[in-house]
This record gives sequence, C-alpha cells and structure tokens, in this order.
Amino acid sequence: MVQLEEGKTTILLVDDHDLVREGLREILGYQEDLVVVGEAGDSEGAVALAAEKRPHVVLLDIEIPGDDAITTVGRIRKRSPHSAVLILSMYEGPELLQSLLDVGVRGYLLKSVTRQDLVSAIRSVRLDKRRVIVSVSRETITMRHAGSMTLSEREREVLELTAQALSNRQIAAQLSLTEATVKRHLRNIFVKLGAVSRIDAVNKAVAAALIETGEGKHKGAESAAPLGQGASAPGD
Repeated sequence: MVQLEEGKTTILLVDDHDLVREGLREILGYQEDLVVVGEAGDSEGAVALAAEKRPHVVLLDIEIPGDDAITTVGRIRKRSPHSAVLILSMYEGPELLQSLLDVGVRGYLLKSVTRQDLVSAIRSVRLDKRRVIVSVSRETITMRHAGSMTLSEREREVLELTAQALSNRQIAAQLSLTEATVKRHLRNIFVKLGAVSRIDAVNKAVAAALIETGEGKHKGAESAAPLGQGASAPGD
C-alpha cells in the first residue's frame, strides 16, 4: 500500500466516462498536494469506494448509472461523513442545485470550469469545513421558481406516460424506444427538475405546467404515487 504524505488531499473520481476520469486524473496529478485514491463509474461503485477509501473529497458527476445524484450523495455521506462531495454538472437548474445543497454537497461546479478553479475548489472545501463552492451563472442563483425549467418534447412524452403509472418497459414500447433510452430520459428529467423520485418529477412538472394535466393524466399522476416510495432511481 502506498503511504500518503501528511497533508495530502485524497480524492475519489466518479464519472461514467473513462476519458473524463483520465482527464481529471491528469489535471490533479500535476498538484503535489492532491492525490486520486480511487475511481468509479456508477453510484454503487462510488458509495463502496467512498466507504473503503474515506477520501477528503469526492468529485461526483451529476449523471451516472445507478441511483440519482441526490440519493448517491446521501449514501456517500452516510458511509463516509467526513468526505466533501463536489458535484460536476452540465446543468444549471436552480431546483437541482437547491436539492443538492439540501443534502449536504460542498460544491456545485459546471464542467466548463477552468482547471485552476477546480483545483481551488478542492483545496477550499478541504481547508474550510464550512465553505460551499458554487460555480454557476447569476441567473441560476436568483431563479427560485419551477417555471424556469424546460423539458424537451421527448422528455415531456416520457414524463406524461410516467404520470400514468406506466413502467419503463411500457413507455419504451409505446414510444418505440429502448428501456435504456427511457431511463436516460428519466435521469435527464430528474436532473432538470431536481427530482428525487418518479412521482416527485411528475408533481414538479405538473406544478410548473410542463406536462399536460388532463383529467386522465391527473388521475394517472395520483395512481403513480406509490412509485415514489423507495424508488428514487429512474429504473423500475
């Protein structure tokens, strides 16, 4: 086992793209005080490695296979409470940002951030236990209502069928998609809406008038409620 020098900041990289992890590892490798101690490509691997390595910082991609980001953060913090979780994201949704801050992330950085800002954020959350780093646009910080959220036409179709309590397989058949594609759309929806479950996503979309709310769909949303209990991931 390699002995770490005292004062080194240990980091766990979590991203489902090998190329992204390789790039991050290379960037961080130039810093004498930072060291990558593990890499994971999905939520299960992230939680397991966080529990094993107890890193100072977890760099977590917002969209990885497995549990949604909010659930994953909660599990990591439970298994390794002293690890600071920094989110890396392509999205600026205010609802998502607030939801992640609520579960205790120490930072939210867009993937367009510079390497200097990334390194600075890692050092900051290690040195100051109370500091939270947020690198998004001013508009994201000031937006607080769901009306600012947008869904693609396909995402709306998927969510409307979800509101009717259809399974991923049924949605895939109705829209001539694969189940994997349906799950991917649901993950994107969760991210955009800051939702933690299927019913939470439906309720937020209905409240924001993002999906149709006809009588049949409204009843479907109510019947979908049990799906939200203990089933926060897009898969079923």
